[in-house]
Amino acid sequence: MTEKIRILIADDHAILRQGTIALLRKEQDLEIIGDASNGQEAIDLAHRLKPDVVVMDVRMPEVSGVEATRQISSDLRDVRIIILSAHDDDQYIYSAIEAGASGYLLKSAPINELINAIHQVYQGEASLDPAITAKLIRRMSKSRKGVADIDEESGVEKLTSRELEVLRSLAEGLSNKAIAEKLFISERTVQAHLTNIYSKLQVSSRTGAILAGIKLGWLTVES
Repeated sequence: MTEKIRILIADDHAILRQGTIALLRKEQDLEIIGDASNGQEAIDLAHRLKPDVVVMDVRMPEVSGVEATRQISSDLRDVRIIILSAHDDDQYIYSAIEAGASGYLLKSAPINELINAIHQVYQGEASLDPAITAKLIRRMSKSRKGVADIDEESGVEKLTSRELEVLRSLAEGLSNKAIAEKLFISERTVQAHLTNIYSKLQVSSRTGAILAGIKLGWLTVES
């Protein structure tokens, strides 16, 4: 029997929380192990239950979803967090991803997108809509210094041209398989490039690689 993905749902709106739970419970490989009505409860339950994935609202009482994400990501590095929010404001998106969220979806998205996102982050991938990635790039591009200055100060080893192609494909939201097909290489080669990218950028996830690439000026809205 396939091991189920253990999920914690955190949302202060009871109807939305219970509705999400009901829909996800229809999936045979997903298991809802708990639900929280505020950020502090989400933190406490995450520490006690150690879910694989937390689906987190961004605005909640006591502790915000962003701060809860930051604390859980810091304390429980194996737990992946997807922000499920009604807000597509740049500040919310940027703060959530910077806090450690592996994905950001709007509550208006169909349930199959959330299900796909859960599987993606569980497998160590990011789940960022390309439009959200573009928002991140625009926001960070406005405040960053020149690329040369950042490269010199960061001490980050530059990526090869192929690694840059893979990084830009990540920013498009492509899976390993899709990247392999796009670049006419094997999935094993894609994974090897990802390993090198993570090492050079000193990150451990796709989301981290995308953020690092944006900060370094290696990703643009046109990417």
